[in-house]
Amino acid sequence: MRAEPPAWAPAAALLEEAADLLVLHRDFAAALERCEAGCDSLGPGPGSEPGPGPEPEPEPGPESFAEVKCSLCVVGIQALAEMNRWREVLSWVLQYYHEPEHLPPKVLELCILLYSRVGEPQVMLEVGSSWLRAQSNQRLPELGPLLELYLAQVLLPLGRSEGAEQLVRGCPSLDSQRQLQLLGTVLESRSRWARRQDTPPAAEEQQDPAAESLLGVLSQKLLTMLTLLRRALRSMSNHFYLLPYKKMLLATFLLYLVVVRLDPASPTSLPFIYKLVQLFRQAWAAVLSPIHRPPIRD
Repeated sequence: MRAEPPAWAPAAALLEEAADLLVLHRDFAAALERCEAGCDSLGPGPGSEPGPGPEPEPEPGPESFAEVKCSLCVVGIQALAEMNRWREVLSWVLQYYHEPEHLPPKVLELCILLYSRVGEPQVMLEVGSSWLRAQSNQRLPELGPLLELYLAQVLLPLGRSEGAEQLVRGCPSLDSQRQLQLLGTVLESRSRWARRQDTPPAAEEQQDPAAESLLGVLSQKLLTMLTLLRRALRSMSNHFYLLPYKKMLLATFLLYLVVVRLDPASPTSLPFIYKLVQLFRQAWAAVLSPIHRPPIRD
């Protein structure tokens, strides 16, 4: 009799299609659709919600149920990242595994690396802590490497040295030497954060690039205004230098005689004042050009 194909065989076929679409055809949306269809066909599956008691034996063969589901999620994560939809990765994965502690180690590792690379490691704080503290994961061989990755990419960059120390001391898969090394790394990171908090002015002295560009624009405008003002002053000074000094002195002297020295109320001064006014008009016409000559009223 011919053996029945396993229940996860359709999902494995969808996984192969998704991988081809992702790598060969670069059709990320179609690859994501195949991954979603494969995960939906698998359902909850065995081992998705581990309970008390002995762990089930893994299914024989290179493509067991858990491996196919994990591979579908890995391809789906890569497709979402290629479409710049990395913010949806964690929620998309959790809809198939429901709880953070049920995530496969490979999926958790990929999520930590992804969110760390895009500069948002805080997204993985609760998920990573829940996975590392779950009792069902304490005997996994990936516990130690994932703990070190979680420390280096999430906790220490965020300054969570206390939580990092607790995780290192409570990890059963770390030997004493490796534990001391990680505790030394945590202590060094804590010292760096303390020094950074003690010297905030140094960070404040560094100007923002946008502020520097704004200051550059303002400085350029101020320089332009000063240049125009200098040109105007130079033009005015050149104009006054061209005026004949003797005629200017004559006009000033005549104005002084009319206003200060002579008494306009005296009858004897009227003909002389008239002659002085005529001389003053001639001096005024010689000093100023017709364009800039102000009106003179009798």
